[in-house]
Amino acid sequence: MPGANGSGTAVRVSRPTIAIDGEDKSALAEGLLRMMIVETTEGLYRMETTIGNWGTVNSQIGYLYFDRRTLDFGKTVKIKLASDSLFEGRITGLEANFPEGRSPELTVLAEDRFQDLRMKRRTRTFENMSDSDIANQIASDHSLTPNVNISGSTHNVVAQVNQSDLAFLRERARNVDAELWMEGSTLNVQSHSSRGGQPLQLTYGQGLREFRVLADLSLQRTSFSVNGWDVAGKSAITHEATASVISSELNGDVSGVSILSSKFGDRKDAVAHSVPLTSQEAQDAAESYFKLSARRFVIGHGVVETDARIQVGRKTQISGLGPLFSGTYYLTEVRHLFDGALGIRTEFTAQRPGIGQA
Repeated sequence: MPGANGSGTAVRVSRPTIAIDGEDKSALAEGLLRMMIVETTEGLYRMETTIGNWGTVNSQIGYLYFDRRTLDFGKTVKIKLASDSLFEGRITGLEANFPEGRSPELTVLAEDRFQDLRMKRRTRTFENMSDSDIANQIASDHSLTPNVNISGSTHNVVAQVNQSDLAFLRERARNVDAELWMEGSTLNVQSHSSRGGQPLQLTYGQGLREFRVLADLSLQRTSFSVNGWDVAGKSAITHEATASVISSELNGDVSGVSILSSKFGDRKDAVAHSVPLTSQEAQDAAESYFKLSARRFVIGHGVVETDARIQVGRKTQISGLGPLFSGTYYLTEVRHLFDGALGIRTEFTAQRPGIGQA
């Protein structure tokens, strides 16, 4: 099926703008050759932008950006489409390319403020703190503004063992079904259910240019169990999460878990690397792992016209896919892409725990 404009061209042509340390740089936008901006539910927004690096400098022909006046390590770079921001981060890498048959190029690599957390590795313990307390502490460690909204009990002790702050925070968020993202210098740690707002409407052939979707039982399980030991009570801890924990997210769909159970029987799994010290910790971990697995039953990959509202964590109501695959999806990865042939477009990955009634 062709794009919405009736041709085989899947995207509209447009050119983003580039600001360095808050100042718009029209020359960078005009010299833009390629761009890729990537965001996932794991946190750490990153960008790769390739710019032509050959032209007139002080009335002479030569390299444009090797003086590091415009593009330099640590400078803030912001990518916008009209008035909408697509990316904001700091330059972490400069890559020069000297191709045969083309002018020299310079690729700028940048990451958002999660870069601070990624590059700080520690071994330490947190005592008598909840996961919310831990997230707030890590935000304070990096002079970030915390926006934390997660539930969970207070832990006697939690150990960070030779992990980066980002890896450790990802692990803690995963255990309570939460996600991470940055907005400028604000660290957001929010539960999966509270992220996203109202679903964005997409229709195949009308804005949604392409879509490929797979419903696959290979990663589905009918239950996840977690075992541990209650030191104070000197007793074993166990919790088994089952299909009931995902039922509120089905919206009338048939879950992969129920299809697996009816067609192949029970397929139980256990989380071996989690060692909870309380019943609540065991329940949180078991339910979190069950949800992560169940939500990956249906995975879709789409291409749309670039829109700043296409963000990781956003729900989208996709129609025009037939009774099995039309429905509500959750965006887990977004890539804003640009090149001279196709202009700017957005690719995304989305998931849902069920399929529609046949």
